[in-house]
Amino acid sequence: MPKIRWLMIGMCFLANAISYIDRANLAIAAPAIRAELGINAAEMGLVLSAFFWTYALMQLPAGWFIDRLGVRISLAFAVTWWSLFTIATGAARGVTQFIGARLMLGVGEAFSLPSFTRVAFNWFPRSERGMACGIFNSGSTTGSALSLPVVTALIVAVGWRGAFAVTGILGIVWVLAWWFIYRDPEKYRAIAPAQVDALLAQRGMPAAPAATAKISWLDLFRYRSIWGLMIGLFCLNFAIYFFITWFPSYLLQARGFSLASLGTLGMVPALMAILGNWLGGYTSDRLLKMGWSPTKARKTCLVGGMLTASSIGASAFVDSTMMCLALFSLAYAALSFTGANVWTVGSEIAPTQDHVASIGGIQNFAGNLAGILITTFTGVMLVLTKGSFLIPLAVAGGLCVVGALSYLFIVGKVEPLPLLPKR
Repeated sequence: MPKIRWLMIGMCFLANAISYIDRANLAIAAPAIRAELGINAAEMGLVLSAFFWTYALMQLPAGWFIDRLGVRISLAFAVTWWSLFTIATGAARGVTQFIGARLMLGVGEAFSLPSFTRVAFNWFPRSERGMACGIFNSGSTTGSALSLPVVTALIVAVGWRGAFAVTGILGIVWVLAWWFIYRDPEKYRAIAPAQVDALLAQRGMPAAPAATAKISWLDLFRYRSIWGLMIGLFCLNFAIYFFITWFPSYLLQARGFSLASLGTLGMVPALMAILGNWLGGYTSDRLLKMGWSPTKARKTCLVGGMLTASSIGASAFVDSTMMCLALFSLAYAALSFTGANVWTVGSEIAPTQDHVASIGGIQNFAGNLAGILITTFTGVMLVLTKGSFLIPLAVAGGLCVVGALSYLFIVGKVEPLPLLPKR
């Protein structure tokens, strides 16, 4: 296999980390923004949820465009777009402007995960694809872990407005590197023809242009497994986006953390989640190499990870801050363990390679409807219960169990979806 595949997936890891810093910086800056601009909890919940409206909606066309334009162009455009609107967020003066900037941020970031999934499919054989997906998916938890100390330090040094400008510039730098580095493996055939030919032969899926013509984008919604992936990722994201949005506020308000301890102890769950991503990808690939069927190897990790992640529901019921942090760490690691396999399965059930990013976008659309719900729901619950996080966390734990059942019973065999008869 071409060794440069690790550089390609490493670039996706970096882009994912930057994207999560750019979406998490608002949650970290929220207390300072609310204090300066007089925004209440319900209004901040709307601001935090605005990103997810366009991020979820644009998943649907994003996957389709990526499969047709290619990841080099699509990802360069997307990262440039979201970086500019990250910078614009720092110039916002009120709720309406914050919502507008976050809506535009969601448009750009919608192209990220479907693009990363396509890069993993393009550059990795099936036996390594779980690890590749675990690597790029760990960029999200790395970004979450880094966002706490980095953005906190930036707020102290240059204020919350300056923090948005600095994090936005990171993306512009990445785009310049991506444009000069990335090519699809077919473009590297002249450099290492034998290695590239071997890679293409092990993709585990033919291009099959004739089959592609028989399966439209809308036809994908006729498959039960697609709906199972959508339900599963909705449940997973309901829990995981609590960490991206309200988690810093929870530690500050409910557990009495200082800004300094938020930047140290507060990053422990995200650090554990990084390991969860790598372990999830490695485990399913290892089971595959041991002779397990793709269905058994991938589903064991999906179901086991979601059941373990339900521990997030217990975090609000313990008195000990350290025990609470331990439960959060276990849940976040388990969610990430599952996440590495979510993107692997999405690419492996695609009927052809021209549907890989499309399926990634479809399941991520459903997953990010949960982002809209958890952010707004938590804000409203805080107002109604006078600051209690108990109900949102309990609901998140229950949905993890629902997600496990979806992956177990609704998602079918992990193999390319068959052609369906025309209606």
